[in-house]
Amino acid sequence: MSPAADSLTLRRADDFHVHVRQHELMRTVTPMLRLGGIARCLVMPNTQPPITTLSQAITYRAELNDLAPGIEFLMSLYLTPDMATTTIHGAAEAGIAGVKLYPRGVTTHSDEGIDDLEPIYPVFKAMEETGMVLEIHAESPSDHARDICVLNADEDFLPKVGRLHADFPSLRIVFEHVTSAAAVSLVRLLGDTVAATITAHHLDLTVDDWAGKNHNFCKPVAKFPHDRDALRAVVAEGHPRFFLGSDSAPHPVGMKECAEGCAGVFTSPLLLPYLADTFDRLGILDRLEPFVSEFGSKFYDTRPNEETVTLVRREQQVPGTYGPIVPYRAGEKLAWSV
Repeated sequence: MSPAADSLTLRRADDFHVHVRQHELMRTVTPMLRLGGIARCLVMPNTQPPITTLSQAITYRAELNDLAPGIEFLMSLYLTPDMATTTIHGAAEAGIAGVKLYPRGVTTHSDEGIDDLEPIYPVFKAMEETGMVLEIHAESPSDHARDICVLNADEDFLPKVGRLHADFPSLRIVFEHVTSAAAVSLVRLLGDTVAATITAHHLDLTVDDWAGKNHNFCKPVAKFPHDRDALRAVVAEGHPRFFLGSDSAPHPVGMKECAEGCAGVFTSPLLLPYLADTFDRLGILDRLEPFVSEFGSKFYDTRPNEETVTLVRREQQVPGTYGPIVPYRAGEKLAWSV
């Protein structure tokens, strides 16, 4: 479409990284996925307790199907140090899409994550054999003795991703929510079995936008302008191994507006309007449909969505709240609406 077009019809989107939580919060946010233009999403497993077994994943998916029957929910398991290879084989047979690797202690509900990759190698081998996707939250824990903090934690983790790919070259790996120019470069370098998700908010934010502004704080944190520009450039290029994963992560307002606000930005109800607003400002609206509806589906070997959604150039104001949650860019104007 031309930059001046007033509407855009595209296939409903795939969100390959979303948090829908549990209990009342889950019941609030899950029906909002379709409002944002989504038809399929990959659900993150860092609940409490985490989703570590096939039976837990199946039960969770059934709950979500009841809340949003128009959404296809792809499920993932939370990788723990004691996960068995039989779990991987059973999950693969049941259609579980992937396994999420959280380094211990780096983000919300990651306390049961991984400290060392090598003891998990049998699990990675089983995943390589069965075709399951490994989704990695690629950050090192802060370590002031080594000068590691939130602004360089992902770059410190990059060599581990490189070694893992070298040891399991056929294992499909998704570098989740990339935030740095270095991460973009690594994904480019590693080839066809390594991809990355990019969020709507990381295409806009830098460190100045979240320091002291809790509702823009997420993990991994937005970084320097040159890092944001690297994300924008790879999306503008239409690189097929970079696709949408919103990392939409709702928290009640009291858990954000406090001394130690939780990490997470909530974008689900307006996900496509957020993206259209950004892509329009960057002059790359023609890149939106491949980014949200094609590249991720191809990497995950899912069928393209058939249902369409139409975006129109009609200004709307982002609500101040959705129930107990303050959304991204609350109170601001977006140029596009579903």
